[in-house]
Amino acid sequence: MIIGGGPGGYEAALVGAQLGGEVTLIEDRGLGGSAVLTDVVPSKSLIAVSGVMSRARKSNEMGLVYEAADSRGKPLVKVDLMKVNASVKALAKAQSDDIRHRLERDGITLIEGRGRLNGPHEVIAETATGEVRLPADYILVSVGTRPRTLPDAQPDGERILTWAQLYDIDEIPERLIVVGSGVTGTEFANAYDALGVPITLVSSQPQVLPGQDPDATKVLQALFHERGMDLVLGSRAVRAHREGNGVVVTLEDGREVLGSHVLMAVGSIPNTHDIGLTEAGVILKPSGHINVDRVSRSSAQGVYAAGDCTGVFPLASVAAMQGRIAMWHALGDAVEPFNRAEVSSNIFTNPEIATVGVTQDDIDSGRVRGIGVTLPLASNPRAKMLGFKDGFVKLFCRPSTGNIIGGVIVAPRASELIHSIAIAVAEQINVDDFAHDFTVYPSLSGSIAEAARRLHGHSIELLNQQITL
Repeated sequence: MIIGGGPGGYEAALVGAQLGGEVTLIEDRGLGGSAVLTDVVPSKSLIAVSGVMSRARKSNEMGLVYEAADSRGKPLVKVDLMKVNASVKALAKAQSDDIRHRLERDGITLIEGRGRLNGPHEVIAETATGEVRLPADYILVSVGTRPRTLPDAQPDGERILTWAQLYDIDEIPERLIVVGSGVTGTEFANAYDALGVPITLVSSQPQVLPGQDPDATKVLQALFHERGMDLVLGSRAVRAHREGNGVVVTLEDGREVLGSHVLMAVGSIPNTHDIGLTEAGVILKPSGHINVDRVSRSSAQGVYAAGDCTGVFPLASVAAMQGRIAMWHALGDAVEPFNRAEVSSNIFTNPEIATVGVTQDDIDSGRVRGIGVTLPLASNPRAKMLGFKDGFVKLFCRPSTGNIIGGVIVAPRASELIHSIAIAVAEQINVDDFAHDFTVYPSLSGSIAEAARRLHGHSIELLNQQITL
């Protein structure tokens, strides 16, 4: 029995069916979960539209001249937000339908309703026609999270919004206030800025993207300033209310920020309340997340969990892998425990920020023995052709073996480029072996190989030093 049809749930269902299990999946909101319906798929679709808009505005720098231009000589491109949002939601629905067809084709029983545990070996499905009791040898809980809200900033779906509600507005905001500079807030601030919306980004931290690679955040923050975004840093928002045709956000120090709309991007809460977990013997963390081990087992025998509700990594790719691992383990297939060090992630700003493995902070703090090299992309020929002047490739290796242990890429399509470094980390590839493999010329990936070449021959004397070339 699987509760939740997001990436953790539906990927687990597919593996369970592949291994000969009789699989039933319960979902009350739509297959794909938040990742497909309100989060990853729609937000990245919106970001893709904003990327087209950004390139259109810069096209005159490449010799493509629009006859119509604004007072600054920038091409005029009008955004029809109603059409954009309709397209985004249609794409999300199409993806959800594709998942449904795949599950049905593989013989998985789908129940529309809300699932809750009745002990470790039974699930109760609350459906439109009543309750159904479903016995289970194994249960996987993959119920995801929902947007966190502030007591004095309750969303109304019109002016005060969560990220799940943004796709219902039909007009371009006159000024969008984004509260929160984590991944979600930063991505939406970047996207709406590219669509031509004046942005005020409010952060309780002294910089955007706290906890990310410091060199990467410096690049992005400088670009935000350059693009005219208003950054209110080191200021915690405590209240948001409507006033006339706009909103007022009140900061902890008493200052007020005015806008037409506000996006509250202040984290998320796991959907683990009132679904019978503690009664079934499942231990929850103080945050409400389900405590799991590296093969997705909870504290209750036969009960597994996957996805954002575990608090391991809020990534669809991690949820999917946790779900697969759970089924491999439960049904006796070969399985490798989940390894955080091999997780690659991406922030879909412009430029994108992709990371994998060991971080700069790991090296600087001495938690990990390693050396690193940073190679700016400004001299890369492909970057010049794309009109890209900012960004870098950063590569870390062990000083004793030269094995690659981590990396950071700040570049267009960094999400595609990071895969080669992720493979190198997972397979413990040496910098020399990595550098000897061919790359295309010209390409941004060529700089990754070049960074590996720059690490050749460096000894342990360079331990904990950062080489900038």
